[in-house]
Amino acid sequence: GPNGAGKTTTLKMLAGLLHPTSGRATVLGHTPWNRDPQYLSRISMVMGQRSQLHWDLPAMDSFLVHLAVYRVDKVQGKQAMDELITLLDLAGVLKKQVRSLSLGERMKCELCVSLLHRPAVLFLDEPTLGLDITMQARIRQFIGEYNRRHSATVFLTSHYMADVTALCKRIIVIDHGKLLFD
Repeated sequence: GPNGAGKTTTLKMLAGLLHPTSGRATVLGHTPWNRDPQYLSRISMVMGQRSQLHWDLPAMDSFLVHLAVYRVDKVQGKQAMDELITLLDLAGVLKKQVRSLSLGERMKCELCVSLLHRPAVLFLDEPTLGLDITMQARIRQFIGEYNRRHSATVFLTSHYMADVTALCKRIIVIDHGKLLFD
């Protein structure tokens, strides 16, 4: 949908960040806005304008903090981190301070940190916005590969039809909160 259609608001409701004025929704058998810790531990959300990374720390330190917050087993955390670092080609940026990363490097690190705890559902709000064409293609390829490997459900908002056609089996178009196409 166009700007203001309700795409981000919908994702925020499904992630439990906003409470709807009416209606109901369930994700993984939970009502998202109840903020049940069991639900929150099984989802992740990446919003291009919001960072989960600590700006003054190297990216690797943010990854380690995330693993600790989610209480990920050390062996499983290392396996997840190694896989994501390889898939996203992040080895060269792990020791760089987050504030010094390019937009493309930062977005890859945002995806990495959001997936370290192996969420069952990933909410992506415009994950390729502002990236050059090459980086857009790399991010799309990564999301598709991650979905194939881990059978994670991916909710994606995008203005770019290339994102939608490359990644989505089901497309919903909304405008001002109203469903136009499913």
